[in-house]
Amino acid sequence: MEKVGITIIGAGVVGLAIVHELAKSGRKDILVVEKNTRYGLETSSRNSEVIHSGIYYPKDSLKAKLCVQGRIKLYELCEKHKIPFRKSGKLIVSLDETEFEYLHKLKENGQQNGVEGLEIMSKNMLNQLEPNVSGYGALFSPETGIIDSEKLMHYFYHTSKEAGAIIVFDSKVIDIDRINSGYAVTIEKDNYKFETEILINSAGLYADEIAGYAGLNIDKLGYRIKYCKGEYFKINRNINIEHLIYPVPEKVSLGTHLVIDLAGGKKLGPNSIYVDSISYDVDESHKTDFYEKAVRYIPDITLDDLSPDTSGIRAKLQDEKDDFRDFIIKDETENGLAGFINIIGIESPGLTASPAIAEYVSRMVRI
Repeated sequence: MEKVGITIIGAGVVGLAIVHELAKSGRKDILVVEKNTRYGLETSSRNSEVIHSGIYYPKDSLKAKLCVQGRIKLYELCEKHKIPFRKSGKLIVSLDETEFEYLHKLKENGQQNGVEGLEIMSKNMLNQLEPNVSGYGALFSPETGIIDSEKLMHYFYHTSKEAGAIIVFDSKVIDIDRINSGYAVTIEKDNYKFETEILINSAGLYADEIAGYAGLNIDKLGYRIKYCKGEYFKINRNINIEHLIYPVPEKVSLGTHLVIDLAGGKKLGPNSIYVDSISYDVDESHKTDFYEKAVRYIPDITLDDLSPDTSGIRAKLQDEKDDFRDFIIKDETENGLAGFINIIGIESPGLTASPAIAEYVSRMVRI
């Protein structure tokens, strides 16, 4: 069997960020295997493309630390390499006094996480900043922004290849065996097998399946992924709003929000629907629910303004009744798999955190 030093399973934004980080350090023995026909065809390209500030996540969690670190790295990367982005800022809008009080707690949490510039706004301040947004008050996050995720992945992909990494597509992993020198990996196409010393599982929606192939009990370890679908509806006319507009967060998501892309187009989403299988259809019957949620803080919007757009699937570790679950980024030595690194449950803020996740994993590889 052919041998490589490091193999990364999955060429989404996190897998690409990891290969980029390792390749720029001088490693020449890196292989990335991706089951799809190109990079970033799943969660990495089916999201709001928001650079999050780090407000929401519990202090000292990986989500909090890697989001804040990743945001800073991402803005620096975009500036240096001309990756399109805009630091648009974001308003989390409260609709009543109870929600407004919660915004103070959210601000405090964000500050504990190291988020800069957070500001509580009264109703009058909100109206002055965004006259077409209605609310009791708001939390303003100036460090939140938007990014062209395709251009980011393009950068990671091409710079990694230029540095000597090998990235192959149409290469679905179907088996992993522990061997003395590391791992024997089987690819479905032609039943091809190869050896790798270090194996990094960055398979996104299928990361739990890959962990199972390696012999881990994913239910006992809490690694099983739950699919949570998020749909978007496009706003078909111009609404004069400059900032990202979010509601107070829900238990399993950040809530249906106003998304603005780099071209100025606007859409609403995503909702949160737990599903058993992956489908990217958008159910048009959900339009009324989107409208009813949005009209509370964008009173000018009408039902006829909305049309189905796109959808994505979140790789969640918690179900609808569970509390917060953090990213899993772990070397499985204690479970008998030295050199096998799991990266599981990478939902939001995974895009923002991707450069920091890459640095975190690269340190694990070097130990």
